Amino acid sequence: MQRKIYSSGAKWEDIVGYSRAVQVGNHLEISGTVATDENGVVGKGDFYEQTRFILNKIDKVLQQAGFSLQDIVRTRMFVTDISQWEAIGKAHGEFFVNIKPATSMIEISALIDPDYLIEIEVTAIKE
Repeated sequence: MQRKIYSSGAKWEDIVGYSRAVQVGNHLEISGTVATDENGVVGKGDFYEQTRFILNKIDKVLQQAGFSLQDIVRTRMFVTDISQWEAIGKAHGEFFVNIKPATSMIEISALIDPDYLIEIEVTAIKE
């Protein structure tokens, strides 16, 4: 099967050696995604807003690759404060209430920038 990579253009992709997403056949893996754009961190201090922003950002990558949210079979959420699970879960549920992918929410000690509260990666498979 052919391997196709998708780039965000971030300088970190070449420094670290990763792709925004990798597609092999009908399988798409999207790298860990944080709430940042060309202006910096979005939703500072707000788990709900960062989660929503990230999922919208992921949706754009899915569309670029010809996938949709409906194709997501797995989400992994790495959070800096598990006590905020309800705010994170609320935002996640707004996107996936009917899709219901397999999901993990894991507390970690820190992300690369202290203003990042959550990082999400997903797996999507087209039927």
